[in-house]
Amino acid sequence: MKCVSYNDYRRLAKKRLPAPIFHYIDGAADDEWSYRNNTSAFDKYTLSPSYLNNMSQVNMETTVLGRKITSPLILSPTGMNRLFHHQKEFAVCKTAHKLGIGYALSTLGNISIEDMAEINSGLNIFQIYIHKERSLTHEFVKRCKTAGIDALCLTVDTVVAGNREKDIRTGLTMPPRFPLQTIANFISRPSWLFNYLKHPDFGLANISNKKEVLRNAGPMGLLNYINGQFDRSVTWDDVAALIKLWDGPFIIKGLQTAADALRARDIGANAIMISNHGGRQLDSTPAPIDCVRPIRKAIGHDLELIVDGGVRRGTHLIKALALGADAVSFGRPYLFALAARGQKGVEAYLSAFVNEVERNLTLLGCNDVNTLSSDYLFMED
Repeated sequence: MKCVSYNDYRRLAKKRLPAPIFHYIDGAADDEWSYRNNTSAFDKYTLSPSYLNNMSQVNMETTVLGRKITSPLILSPTGMNRLFHHQKEFAVCKTAHKLGIGYALSTLGNISIEDMAEINSGLNIFQIYIHKERSLTHEFVKRCKTAGIDALCLTVDTVVAGNREKDIRTGLTMPPRFPLQTIANFISRPSWLFNYLKHPDFGLANISNKKEVLRNAGPMGLLNYINGQFDRSVTWDDVAALIKLWDGPFIIKGLQTAADALRARDIGANAIMISNHGGRQLDSTPAPIDCVRPIRKAIGHDLELIVDGGVRRGTHLIKALALGADAVSFGRPYLFALAARGQKGVEAYLSAFVNEVERNLTLLGCNDVNTLSSDYLFMED
């Protein structure tokens, strides 16, 4: 199957993954309205091209969190990539290094902080949660400093796990188990099953030495881990203390309002990922793209803004930056590419995406991604 777009990789991933694992990527919370709206919301914004400009060269390079990247794209933190392909986060991190784009590793990833630092010489971000076991959070900070990680990214919208009904319905476990009601799904995917047996390491690399933290996780692991170990009592004061402890570039992921953005600025954050967790947490929340203008209006240029969620096309990235964002990030697209064809798939998809951005900038008449503004949008107000 020839893959040239997001939907192609999604279809191929569906063919190659057992149903419970495909739906883990593809699913979201409750009625999945936010998941769908994250992408469809981009349709409200139309581009206003400017012609007869010198487009012989187009600059895609920009600076985010003090590091140059070849295009304003960061790969969002996504947990447990081993579920989708035996090459795990290694494939994604290596691709980020090769293409010169940003990479964020999840606390719940299958490779370590140290692996990321060794593989990728570019913008490296570690996504962190504040655990009830505060010493574990502090240990992450220490390890990131030692490894030379560029920035921490605190996810704040996962106080409890969202109601992801597809996962409940399919009985997904971590590591995968094969209950009678779903065993046919796994047997029908012989390539995935072969690699499951050949490469059985599904360990969460950054907390593998904390058996006492995982002791109540049970066979599912993820939902029980979130509900049992993430601290629901966290406040802005706790985040301010973490920022002080880290003493480096700091992102807060999951904010959606101007009021929260102002508080993030006031406690010393450098950037926010405007995100509703891909629709996987609280349903009926606004699309990140719709939050950009009010947040930018409120904070001016005091914070960098990263639009996380719903980005599927190069024009989506362009619209986000024209509205006031500094970069975009996404997870599902590269996970489908990973599931479909491993590292080759991730490289092919991301290369095509970056090329699509450059081509659309050329058609738009904008020869420098850093000059995108509302002038390139049809604005009704």
